[in-house]
Amino acid sequence: MLRQYQELKQQHPGTLLFFRLGDFYELFYDDAVTGSRELEITLTARHKERGDPVPMCGVPHHAASGYIAKLVRKGYRVAVCEQTEEASKTKKLVRREVVRVITPGTAIDPQLIEASDSIYLAALCGTGSAYAVAFLELSTGDFRATESSGPEAWSRIRADIESFAPRELLFPESLSLLVRDSFGEPVHTAPLPMSEGDDLNNAEAQDVQARQLSRSTQTLTLTPVDDWAWREDDCAALLSKQFGTRHLAGHGLEDKHQAIRAAGACLNYARETQRAAVPHISDITYFEAQDSLVLDAVTLRNLEIVEGQSGGGRARSLLGIIDRTVTGMGARLLRSWVMRPSIDLIEIESRLNSVTDLSSQVKRDSLRDLLKGVADLERLVGRIHLGTATPRDLVALRGSLEQLPSIRQALADSKPTLLASLHENINELPDVRDLIARAICDEPAVNLSDGGVIRDGYNSELDELRSTSRNAKQSIASIEARERSRSGITSLRVRFNNVFGYFIEVSKGASSRVPDDYERRQTLTNAERYTTPELKDWERHVLGAEERIVELESSLFSELRSILAGETILLQTTARALATVDALAAIAETAVRRRYARPVMHNGDEIEIKDGRHPVIEALSNDPFVPNDLYMNNSTDRFLIITGPNMGGKSSLLRQTALIQILAQIGSFVPAKSARLPVLDRVWTRVGASDDLASGRSTFMVEMTETAAILHNATPRSLVLLDEIGRGTSTFDGLSIAWAVSEFLHDSPEHAAKTLFATHYHELTELAERLPGARNYQITAAEREGEVIFLHHLEPGRASKSYGIEVARLAGLPPAVLERAREVLERLERYELDVFAEDTLPVKDHRLDEEPQPSCSVQNAALRTAVRRAAVRQVASQVTLFDSVNQELLDEVRDVDVENLSADEAHAFLLNMRSRII
Repeated sequence: MLRQYQELKQQHPGTLLFFRLGDFYELFYDDAVTGSRELEITLTARHKERGDPVPMCGVPHHAASGYIAKLVRKGYRVAVCEQTEEASKTKKLVRREVVRVITPGTAIDPQLIEASDSIYLAALCGTGSAYAVAFLELSTGDFRATESSGPEAWSRIRADIESFAPRELLFPESLSLLVRDSFGEPVHTAPLPMSEGDDLNNAEAQDVQARQLSRSTQTLTLTPVDDWAWREDDCAALLSKQFGTRHLAGHGLEDKHQAIRAAGACLNYARETQRAAVPHISDITYFEAQDSLVLDAVTLRNLEIVEGQSGGGRARSLLGIIDRTVTGMGARLLRSWVMRPSIDLIEIESRLNSVTDLSSQVKRDSLRDLLKGVADLERLVGRIHLGTATPRDLVALRGSLEQLPSIRQALADSKPTLLASLHENINELPDVRDLIARAICDEPAVNLSDGGVIRDGYNSELDELRSTSRNAKQSIASIEARERSRSGITSLRVRFNNVFGYFIEVSKGASSRVPDDYERRQTLTNAERYTTPELKDWERHVLGAEERIVELESSLFSELRSILAGETILLQTTARALATVDALAAIAETAVRRRYARPVMHNGDEIEIKDGRHPVIEALSNDPFVPNDLYMNNSTDRFLIITGPNMGGKSSLLRQTALIQILAQIGSFVPAKSARLPVLDRVWTRVGASDDLASGRSTFMVEMTETAAILHNATPRSLVLLDEIGRGTSTFDGLSIAWAVSEFLHDSPEHAAKTLFATHYHELTELAERLPGARNYQITAAEREGEVIFLHHLEPGRASKSYGIEVARLAGLPPAVLERAREVLERLERYELDVFAEDTLPVKDHRLDEEPQPSCSVQNAALRTAVRRAAVRQVASQVTLFDSVNQELLDEVRDVDVENLSADEAHAFLLNMRSRII
C-alpha cells in the first residue's frame, strides 16, 4: 500500500496527497507532518518497532472538504486519491487513482469559495518586449486573455494581474526571476500534474519537485510550469479543440501569439487538475487595456474600492456600500464593473437608463424578491460539467427556473434597450425544469450514495427494485412463519448479519427437528444456524436489488447531468442576464436609498460636480457630510492646488472626486446634487505613506516610484490625485520635487492630466500666478475662542495655516508639549516673515552664500525663489531649535554695540553667553 502511495506521490509532486483508506483520507511522510501542523490534527506513525517510523495523519472522508478548504486557503495544492474499484471484487490491492487536484486557482467547491468572489487562475508568459496573461474563472467558465508589447508591456500586464487579483499565477520557469521579483518568493511546492513526463524516474521526479515551487502570499499563489507546456502550436490546437473551431480569429486571438500561449497553458492546467474536459469553458474574450477605466493596485488600495484600509474590510469600501445584490453571480458582476469601469459612453448610458427605469420601487422590489429565489446558475453549470453537482444542486436549478417566467414578466414593459435585451436573453427552459421535477425528489439526500434521490415513477426498473427492497421485512416475516409451521419449531427465527447474510436460527434443543433440506451454516453455543435453497434465492434477489438500486440511481443521475450539460449555452446566457439585472437593481437600490443623482456623461473634458459627497464616509459616519462643488477642465482649471488645515478634508475631497467618477463610469448614479462628467481612461493616486521593507524600499522611495509611474503614463484623459508629494524627505528636496512635478503635469502636452494636488507646501500656491491652468483652492477652518473649527468647505484661495498643533491637541499630546510647540511656531513664523522680505534675511549662514541646488533640474525663477526661502526657513529653524534654545540670547546679540565694545567687555560678554548656552 505504501508503494502504491509513493507511485502516486511521484506522479503528483508538490501536492499534499489525500490517500483514501476506507472511511479516511490518510497523509504519510512529509505530507503528514505538514498536514498535522496546518490542520492541527494528531500526528501518529506506523512501523515504530522497526526504527524507521512512517509519520501519518488522517481525516474522515465525510468531513474532508473542510480540511481541504483550509489547506487550499493557505496556498497548498491537494491531490485527492480515491479507491476506483470495490474491495469485495478483488483479492489484490484495491486500485487507487488521483481523481482531482485542488489548487487555489481552480477551486470550485462551495466550501472553498465565497459566492461574491471571483476565483481567477492566471497564466503569464512572454519575452522582454511582449507579455500576455490569461484569466480563467473555472467555476463559471469565464475566460479572458490579453497581451502587450513595447517598453511598457510588463507594467501594463502587471497592472492587469493586480486588477483581476487571481488566486494562482502560472508562469514558465524561464520567467521565474521576473515573477518572483514582482510578486514574491514561492515557498510551497506546487507543480503541474505530470503528463508529458509520467515516466520520470525517481531522481528526475525529485528534481522536478525541487524546481517547481509555489508560494501563497496573502492573495496569490505562484506556480512555475515547465517551459514545454507553453508551446504555441500545442496551445493553439488545444484552444481550437476546446471551442470547436479551426481557427482562433473569431475569438480575437489572430496573431496574438503570446496570448495564445497564455490561454492554452491556463486551459491545460484546468483540465489536468480537474481530470476533465471542462466543456463549460466554451469561449474566450480578448481584451485590451484601453477597454476599461484602468485602476491599478495602488489606486484600488488608496481609494478603498473593494477593501477598506486599516482593517476595515469590504464593509468600509466603495463596493461594500453600493453592493445590494441578492445573488452571488450579481455580486461578482458588480465587483468586476467596479474593478474595471466602462469607457464606452453608449454602454454607460444604457446602464444609466436601466438604473433610471429601476428607480421605480414597485418594479425594483418585485425583481429583487424574485431574484432571491435564484441559485448561482453560473457556478451550478460548472459543477454539472465537472461532475460535482449534487442532487440538491439540481433541485436548486429547478427552483431557479421556476422564477424565470415571473422575472421575464417583470421586465416585459421595460423601455431601456439594455433591460429589453436582458428580457430576451432569459431562457425559461421549461423542458429542463419539468425533467428535473420528474426525476429528482423534492428533498433528496445530500449525497447520491445515500439513496432516495430519483423520484418514484421516473424509472420502472428502479420502482420494481425499490418495491422488492421495501417488502423485504414482510417477506422475512412470511418465510419465518412458513418455516415455523413446516418444522414445528416455534422458536425459529430468520435473521441477518454482514458475514453470513440471511440465515435461520434454531436453538440447540430443537435442532433435531429441522427439515432435511436445511443446510448448516454455523454452530453456536446455544444455537445452530441454517439456510435453505429458497432463502438463498431470496437473499440474492433482495441484496442484489439493493446494490442495483444504488447503481441504477447513480446511472440515472449521471444521465440527467449529461442532458443538462447539453443546455450549457442557454443556461450560461440566462445566468449572465440575471446577473446583470441583479447588479443594475442593486445600483438602483443604492441610488434611491442614498439620494444619488444621475450624472450627465459626455466625451468632453469638463468635470463639474455640485454638492459632491464621499459615498463611504457619508454612509458610515453619524455626522452630516459637508458637500462641496468642484470644477475642472483641460485648459483653465487643469491643475487645482488645495491647501488647508490638517483634518480639514483635503484627502476626502480628492478621493470623493475619483469615487464619483468611478461610480458614473460603471453606470451608477452618484452622491451629488448634480454632476457633468467626462469619460476618463485612468485614475491615478499618490496618497498616504507606506514603505516596502521586504524589497528594501523606504516610504519616500515608494512615493517616488508611484509618482514616476504617473508622470510616465498619465494622459489628458486621466485624473490624477496627489496628496502631499515630497513630504517624505527634507523640506528643500521635497518642495523642489513637488514644484517640478506640478509643472510637468501642467505643461506636458502628452501627460497634462486633470490634477488635484493637496499640499502643505504653501509656496506651491505661487504656481497659480504663473501657470495658466493652475488654480488655488482651500479647505476652510475658523478659530473661535482659541479653538479651531474645521468647516470642510472648499472655496477659491490659499490657506495660511495648517493648524497642526490643534490636531496634535486633539490627538492627546501633553499640554507642556503643545505649549512649547506654540512658542517654537511663533519664532519660526517670525523668520517666515523675514524670509519673504529676501533683502533682510534673519540668519546669515555660509550655506546660503550660493544659490541652493535642488535635487532635480529646476530652471523656473519662481521655483528657485521658493526653494531659497524654504532653505532659509530650514536654517532658521535649525538655529532656533538647536543653536539658541533661549531666544533671549539672540536678542542680546542683536542689541550689542559692537563698535564701542572694549576687548575686556567683549571677553566678559562671550564668557557669559557661553555659560548660558544649553
